[in-house]
Amino acid sequence: MDLTRSPLALSFPDMPSIDGVTLRIARARYKEWDRCDLTFAELAEGTSVAGVFTKNVCCSSEVELGREQVKGGAARALIVNAGNSNAFTGYRGREAVEQIMGQVAQHLGCATDEVFVSSTGVIGVPLPKDKARAGVEAVLNAQPCSWKDATDTIGTTDTFAKGAHASAMIGDTRVEIAGIVKGSGMIAPDMATMLGYIFTDAAVSPAFLQECLSTANRQTFSCITVDSDTSTSDTVLAFATGKAGNAQLTSVDDPGADAFMAALHDVCRQLAHAVVRDGEGAQKFIAVHVSGAVSDESARTIGLAIANSPLVKTAIAGGDANWGRVVMAVGKAGEPANRDTLSIGFGGHWAAREGQPVEDYDEAPVAAHLAGDNIDIAVDLGIGDGRASVWTCDLTHGYIDINADYRS
Repeated sequence: MDLTRSPLALSFPDMPSIDGVTLRIARARYKEWDRCDLTFAELAEGTSVAGVFTKNVCCSSEVELGREQVKGGAARALIVNAGNSNAFTGYRGREAVEQIMGQVAQHLGCATDEVFVSSTGVIGVPLPKDKARAGVEAVLNAQPCSWKDATDTIGTTDTFAKGAHASAMIGDTRVEIAGIVKGSGMIAPDMATMLGYIFTDAAVSPAFLQECLSTANRQTFSCITVDSDTSTSDTVLAFATGKAGNAQLTSVDDPGADAFMAALHDVCRQLAHAVVRDGEGAQKFIAVHVSGAVSDESARTIGLAIANSPLVKTAIAGGDANWGRVVMAVGKAGEPANRDTLSIGFGGHWAAREGQPVEDYDEAPVAAHLAGDNIDIAVDLGIGDGRASVWTCDLTHGYIDINADYRS
């Protein structure tokens, strides 16, 4: 599959190393391609872990096991394969994952449930045990690699590597947070929407790390959509090695907890936006801002109805300021709304206010805005104080081309 770099692509940032994290890559050859497809992160003893996972009921064994493993709160390794999602593969898929966990655990001298496994790629093909064994052996003995190398390796239909970082002060201690993500299609916010991994040298208890990640997820990864399809393998994991030496964070009341939470949210937001910018066939990045709803959750639901509408997304792709399609999407969301208080705008220009077209509405500045590659849609329901922002991309023929050829 020949993938052209997204016109919305971002440059990979300079990211600091995280004390207690060592990255390696290798070739397991799960797919017929000339590239590395196995990423391994070795984590220091005492590393805390938290995670959020897909709600898709046809999820992979990796997701089923991961949900149970995070309850233990400890991690020593992460291993990610690209090219085979190992989903809908029954006991054979689970045996392959357990084999990988056991092989890595034996190498590190740790418990098997401290080894986290993720897979991404084609659904319905069991992960070959022989390739898995050889791939793990190769990656365990590989030389350390960069964030960029690790990120390239976890990609499938991604057209650019996606990373983000931020720092925070916890008392007198500076802590670093670095994250990588893969995702381009099968992106819908039913928890996370892709594979994402966040690493920090901060000392954070597992329970508080889970609280921080879940909060950040609700406002970032769970507010993006490319195509309304929720993957069988969606996983976001956060690892805290504790190597920075700060007083361990255990609650929001601890000094520096607010700074850490803000930095984690920033990393998650950057990664979520990068996924949308690499949406399959995307030409435009779309932000939908909803205000005046009865609650924040209602605003989010309405925003997603707009962001998932093929009619809205194709109108944006064509530069058509058809605000009637936004009206339609608001109305179908199943949330409280009043057509007589509804206002809709594009790029800072209102097309309709309080249920009526704006008098002497000039479509020219709106058309100029829609000709760009960063689009803002504003919706004010006028019935409450709830607000939310969601992010999506336009829908072009490129999406069809990529997915029609996905298994080739």
